[in-house]
Amino acid sequence: MSLRLLLPEDGVTDLREAWPDEPRVYVRGRTELDRRISSAALNAYVETGCVPANEIAVVRAPHPSLNQNAHMTHGRTDPVKLRRLHDAGHTIRLGNLQRVIPFLAETSRGIQQETGYSNYVHAFLTPPGRQGLRHHWDQQMAVIVQTAGTKRWQLWRPLVEAPMREFNESWRVWRDDYIPAWEAAGPDIEVDLHAGESLLLPRGWVHNPHVVDTDEPSVHLTFAIRERTPVWLAEKLIAGVIEDATYRRILRPCDVNGAGFADGLRATRDALVEYLEALDLEQLAPSVRAAAMTELEYTT
Repeated sequence: MSLRLLLPEDGVTDLREAWPDEPRVYVRGRTELDRRISSAALNAYVETGCVPANEIAVVRAPHPSLNQNAHMTHGRTDPVKLRRLHDAGHTIRLGNLQRVIPFLAETSRGIQQETGYSNYVHAFLTPPGRQGLRHHWDQQMAVIVQTAGTKRWQLWRPLVEAPMREFNESWRVWRDDYIPAWEAAGPDIEVDLHAGESLLLPRGWVHNPHVVDTDEPSVHLTFAIRERTPVWLAEKLIAGVIEDATYRRILRPCDVNGAGFADGLRATRDALVEYLEALDLEQLAPSVRAAAMTELEYTT
C-alpha cells in the first residue's frame, strides 16, 4: 500500500476513514520512500541537470520565485547555477516528481488506487536557517514527509471554507494585511517536523514553513492529494449530454446578446434536469468510479 510509505498505520486509517480537517503529526520512521528518495538521491538528481527546467522553482522569502533563466543555460537546467542559488539561501522546489522518477510514479498511482484521488509530488530542498515559500494556503490535502533535517510549520486556521482550484485559492483572494495580522496574532499551531515524521495538512490551513536550524538543511516531500468533490460528480453527471446533438448546436450571437438569453438558460436548465432524472445511476457508477482511479488532472 503506497500510503504506508508516507504514514504509519494509524495515519493511513485516519486519512482513509476520517480525512481529518485539522493538522496531525505522525512518527513514520524510515520506509522504502526514505531509502529510495533520500536527500542524497535528490541532490544527485539536481547535479545531473536532468530535472525539467519548467518543473523547478527557486525562491527565498520574502521574495517571489526567480525567473527560470536564473537556473538555465541554453534553455536547459544548469546544475551549477542551481547549486549556487541553493548555497546562497534559496529553496529549490522540484515539481511533479511522479512524472520523472519511476518509483514515485508507482507510488502516486498506488495512492490514487487507494483513495480515488489524483495526486502529485513536489520536493523542497531548503538551506539551513532559510525559508522558501511564505504564508499561503492550498486547495487540497497535503501529506508532508520530512526526510532530512527539521522544518518548522507555523499554521493558522482557514480563512476561507473548502478552497478549490479556481475558487478561494490564496493568490486569488489575497490581501496585503493577511501576513501582518497572522504574525501579530501568532500561529494557532506550531510544529517542528523532524526527519521520519509526517504532517497531514488539510486544505485551507495557512502555513508558513521555515528552517530554524542554522547548521542542517531540510528536505521534505509534499504529496498533494486532490480530493474529489460534489462539483466533480456534477461534471461526471452531465458529461453525457455531449452525445445529444441538441447540446452541440450553435448559440448564435443573437442568442447570446439578445433579450431572450435568460429564456435560453432556463430551457437548458430544464432540459438538464430532465436528462439527470432519466440517468441510470447504477449503470453510471462504475464508469465514474473508474475515472476516479485513472484521471490524473482536474479542473475543480
